[in-house]
Amino acid sequence: MPLTSYTSEKPLIYSLTPDEMKEWLVEIGDKAFRAQQIFDWLYVKRVRSFEEMTNLSKELRQKLSDTFRIEAMEEITHQTSQDGTVKFLFKLVDGHAIETVIMRHSYGNSICVTTQVGCRIGCTFCASTLGGLKRNLDAGEIVAQVLMAQRKLDEEGARVSHVVVMGIGEPFENFENLIAFLRIINDNRGLNIGARHITVSTSGIVPKIYEFADRGGQVNLAISLHAPNTELRTKLMPINRGFPLEKLLEACRYYIAKTGRRISFEYGLFGGTNDQPEHAEELADLIGDMLCHVNLIPVNYVPERDYVRTPRNEIFQFKNILEDRGINVTIRREQGSDIAAACGQLRAQYAKETVG
Repeated sequence: MPLTSYTSEKPLIYSLTPDEMKEWLVEIGDKAFRAQQIFDWLYVKRVRSFEEMTNLSKELRQKLSDTFRIEAMEEITHQTSQDGTVKFLFKLVDGHAIETVIMRHSYGNSICVTTQVGCRIGCTFCASTLGGLKRNLDAGEIVAQVLMAQRKLDEEGARVSHVVVMGIGEPFENFENLIAFLRIINDNRGLNIGARHITVSTSGIVPKIYEFADRGGQVNLAISLHAPNTELRTKLMPINRGFPLEKLLEACRYYIAKTGRRISFEYGLFGGTNDQPEHAEELADLIGDMLCHVNLIPVNYVPERDYVRTPRNEIFQFKNILEDRGINVTIRREQGSDIAAACGQLRAQYAKETVG
């Protein structure tokens, strides 16, 4: 049975889309237009209590307080890298911890959000899978991560411009909450983050790739590939047993045909494992006919894992081979190397400290 989101007597206010907010207001006998006022207080003024919503009646504020929660999480700690990357560790109301990251780019501030408490996909290079999956986040808990990051950026007069759903968990295993989250942060009455400035990454849940394509929209899709053949991918990513590489690529081609959008393939480089010239040639053979982009990722060292970083000259050699084959390639800029940068590391450290 799939794990559900956290439930309590009071749902989180950030889980409501504008339309759902309007429906609730009508149900309680109030005016639908109040939804815009509430969204403005939540996402533009970014208040922390219903009492601060001073253009609402006292009666409505009380109903909001009686019906919804407004505080989703609290900050346990954060680490700031010399390059400006900020990694947060947040505690949810049930005591679980999650990570969120602010990354600085020339084009703006990107926020990497988490969709699950832990992960069950089992990728052999990832710290997020340590300890397994505890539960899904609800839509509001994902939204609140963006809001918490935005509050941090408010201190310097900056804003969230991009969102990547690449934190802890497999987003497509929490599909409906993911879709609600995307609608909420994209809404121009709230955080107003453009769909083309949002990227969702999946390890390859094939049926959901088809569903994501059929739902339309302009949100970017990234695939965690990490290997040029099915045998190696199975060793790195056990999910390949359930959704083999051949079926995954069929789904990717469907997505491209259906949406007209380019897919990004994330390819982590692990020294001596998947980073040799022959792997680059094989990768080019695999995806060379697709509308795609390859994002090469020098691996962050994780103490609990055995993988090592590919030497810099070999990274560029790999990149050059792909480019010579006509494939669009970038090397992900290294960020947060002086803090617990790999996804799940800060949470894993916290778990050790609280248990031991």
